[in-house]
Amino acid sequence: MAGDSKSGDDIPGSDWAAVMARTQKMWMDAWAESFSGASKMPNMGVAAPGEAMDLAQQGVEAWAKGLEAWTDMLGRMEAAGHREDRRFSAAEWSENPLFASMKQGYLAWGEQMLGTVDAVEGLDEAEREKLRFATKEMVDAMSPANFALTNPEVLARAQETGGDSLAQGMSNFLGDLAAGQVTQSPEGAFELGRNLATTPGKVVFETDLYQLIHYAPTTDAVLKTPVIVFPPWINRFYILDLTPEKSFVKWAVDEGVSLFMVSWKSADESIADTTMEDYVAAQVEAIDTVRDLLGVKDVHTIGYCVAGTVLSMTLALLAAKGAADKVASATLFTAQVDFADAGDLKMFVNEETFTTLEQLAGETGVTDGRVLAATFNVLRGRDLVWNYVINNYLMGKDPRPFDLLHWNGDVTNLPARWHIDYLKRLYRDNLLVDPGAMSVDGHPVDLTMIETPLYVQAGEQDHIAPPLSVWKITDHVKGPVRFVLAGSGHIAGVVNPPSAGKYHYAVLEDGVPAHSLAAFREKAKTHRGSWWPDWIDWLKSLDGETVEAKGARVPGEGKLEAIEEAPGRYVKTR
Repeated sequence: MAGDSKSGDDIPGSDWAAVMARTQKMWMDAWAESFSGASKMPNMGVAAPGEAMDLAQQGVEAWAKGLEAWTDMLGRMEAAGHREDRRFSAAEWSENPLFASMKQGYLAWGEQMLGTVDAVEGLDEAEREKLRFATKEMVDAMSPANFALTNPEVLARAQETGGDSLAQGMSNFLGDLAAGQVTQSPEGAFELGRNLATTPGKVVFETDLYQLIHYAPTTDAVLKTPVIVFPPWINRFYILDLTPEKSFVKWAVDEGVSLFMVSWKSADESIADTTMEDYVAAQVEAIDTVRDLLGVKDVHTIGYCVAGTVLSMTLALLAAKGAADKVASATLFTAQVDFADAGDLKMFVNEETFTTLEQLAGETGVTDGRVLAATFNVLRGRDLVWNYVINNYLMGKDPRPFDLLHWNGDVTNLPARWHIDYLKRLYRDNLLVDPGAMSVDGHPVDLTMIETPLYVQAGEQDHIAPPLSVWKITDHVKGPVRFVLAGSGHIAGVVNPPSAGKYHYAVLEDGVPAHSLAAFREKAKTHRGSWWPDWIDWLKSLDGETVEAKGARVPGEGKLEAIEEAPGRYVKTR
């Protein structure tokens, strides 16, 4: 009889905890079983097949420790209240006893699971980091918000739409499955040259590997020493030229900078054999091309992420060849040269990953950009994966238009040979900081030869290039370094226009020393807002001389004729 059964609303918290405990124990067993099967297939995960079962067993041990404290943990959470978690922002997660208990149980279990990783014995630090990462990913995946029958918002929307939302969600899922990636911004919302990458300019030079864009001046006078930006070829350059109000390119041009941008070609079979040396050579070529076009002795350079890593190699090469004076300064956005503390990405660097990348490249020799996008998304799975599973598939909605996420989904292919070499020699072996361990153009790479003034920017919450890793360049170069620790992460920490009034940045006052990142944090002065004005002031302090914005300073008016309008063909080619 109905009156004899208990509804979900009637289950006491302690009984619900027991139900959750049994359920999650079954999931843990399934998790361990899935890990054991990893030995039968190529693995892009955090462990090689031989390690997978051990990690799974350690996870089960962690679960056993957590189960003992389950009831106590739940009671403490109920007494202390709930921490902010936007996955559970709907009122039902607090007001409905069933969903409130479910949330409490999940959060208690997740906290205990993550906490007991440190209690597992017999692991070295690298193994513990792998287990911590795998456990976090598993905990995030197990959120009741990720499943239709345990998410009150999904159930309510399904009822309101008569099930149409679930049907639309399935259609969205099948579309993404065919495309090979999760949709993070609706198709057609953005178009290059229409509402993204609209800063006026012209392509004035191109090779099989890159195009060189010269932006039109907007001031009567410009800095005599031009700036060349080298964006990462892992992504499209227009992260620095999004909508006009967010565009670093537009802002810099309006500040009187004579600006050039390299637009890398998304790899295809024609450039599949491109190597690290080729990217260094391309940077040197672009530097010489701009110097010759404008008739100047030197240029300022900017390298973002991997392009900043390679720019350090370029600076070392120029120093070894006695040509360091071609570069007046180098600005590095979230760039690493010392990979000893390179963060979560190192957990994907193992022999199984190399084997899988080689298999995926096949005869084309090209790494599909969707593979890289999936890896980066997993590093922030809660925001970049599960958020869209809920919105797109369970709720049957389209994601809202967002320029940054449109860019994030606009993937770029890589030369597989370069990609694997980069992971092996830099991430795995950390050879770049070992003088002479790598060579370019017949010259040993030695970062200690770099005396070029550097402006080094890191992001406080950067999960791709952690601030400690970025800081380490200060241990290897001889020249002056202005280190800036910006609020936010790998993208928002860089793309933060002054007009937005967001975040903050920290720098040392002139003459204040800091020999470690910890000392920097203690001594640095924090300023509200964007670090961009600090950068332009630093740049002008090196050489503030200006010239009239005419002749070769206007795209296509010098010895290099315009090839096409910015943003050019390369950035539009997948």
